[in-house]
Amino acid sequence: MSHPSVPRIGRTVAGLGTAAVCSAGLLAAPAPASASPGARHTTRPYPNLATTPPMGWNNWSYYACRINEKVVLDNARALVRTGLARRGYDTVTVDDCWMSRRRGPRDELVPDPVKFPHGMAYVGQQLHRMGLRFGIYTDVGTLTCEKYPGSLGHFRQDAQLFARWKVDYVKADGCNVPVPRGRGKEETYRDLYGQLSSALRDAGRPITFSVSAPAYFQFDGDRVWHRVIGWSSELGNLWRGGRDVAGRKSSPATKWASILYNFRYNANLAELQRPGRWNDPDFLLVGDSDLTRQEMRSQMSLWAMMAAPLISSTDVGKLSGAAREILGNERVIAVDQDPLGVQGRIVQQGRDSTVLAKPLANGDWAIALFNAGDAARTLSITAGAAGLPEAGSYRLRDLVTGRGLRSDGEIVARQVPAHGTVLYRVTPG
Repeated sequence: MSHPSVPRIGRTVAGLGTAAVCSAGLLAAPAPASASPGARHTTRPYPNLATTPPMGWNNWSYYACRINEKVVLDNARALVRTGLARRGYDTVTVDDCWMSRRRGPRDELVPDPVKFPHGMAYVGQQLHRMGLRFGIYTDVGTLTCEKYPGSLGHFRQDAQLFARWKVDYVKADGCNVPVPRGRGKEETYRDLYGQLSSALRDAGRPITFSVSAPAYFQFDGDRVWHRVIGWSSELGNLWRGGRDVAGRKSSPATKWASILYNFRYNANLAELQRPGRWNDPDFLLVGDSDLTRQEMRSQMSLWAMMAAPLISSTDVGKLSGAAREILGNERVIAVDQDPLGVQGRIVQQGRDSTVLAKPLANGDWAIALFNAGDAARTLSITAGAAGLPEAGSYRLRDLVTGRGLRSDGEIVARQVPAHGTVLYRVTPG
């Protein structure tokens, strides 16, 4: 009997132009509904293997299926050479299309012999020699999004194979999931991701688990979507919430629109994140030549404020000096990796502006003033409105320029450029 399958909501946002993104209601993500899982399922929480948001590199947005051993290892070497690995970008993940089209004689996943002639264990070995971690992609359905073999029916076998290859991180997509008659979509996804979660737990190696389930429920209604995020946070360490960020071949306007879209839905999910369990709004496009410096700074700053995984998807060896500086800004990275693990919250929202506030472990706060508009503007908020503790004065440090300021209670960013963000670290008193 054939079953309907659930396709991916979109490997890219091609066709999602600026006008579509800015249509009424699309960017105004609603407040979260209850995320408590249903009572029918009992699953041991996945080990807490990501005490801070994961950082690293993934090929998908830039290379898609044009991936091979050389591309992966060249980008890994570039992470080390540029110093980005020392700043935390230490997990190199091979996304879809690494496999052969058919499983092997023992039903095992087989690396494409042309793309990866030395096999995936070799790739992992080389990454570990560089001091990096090895990530790999699979899918809980019958096929991956690009129609390579999925893990459905092979969860334990594949998890054990990944462990033998010394994999440190698994990203599990949710394309081509058959939903049997008489069973709901959510129940099916929860069961399949639960099976893979258990298999990875029992594989004998600590493997950080990235769950893509919520991305397939973003348009099923907020109550369902947030509930799926709730059980995903029990099954894994981080989860993709919605659409993929735009790919390399998209227009500059589409790339910026996709960053804006992913920021605005994810910024409204702060209630559903908790320390060690991370909302993932997808890859950093910093380094893409189609983005302006202000747009690159904004994505980096906003992702840091949201305690989002910082996973670059570009050609690291061709990064401009500006892109290396933005990706490697240790002051901004520290906001993302702050051990308190709190996702920043929206404290002020205008038509084309957003202010977020985030408490930090040492008692400081991070404040981001984001101008999404097409003209420069001055943005401000009072310390009280931002939720800062009352104090006689506040010391501000611009985390991009390093410049220090002092305020008696109003936090101001003057003439923030179009698509720009000013990120302050604020010390009360």
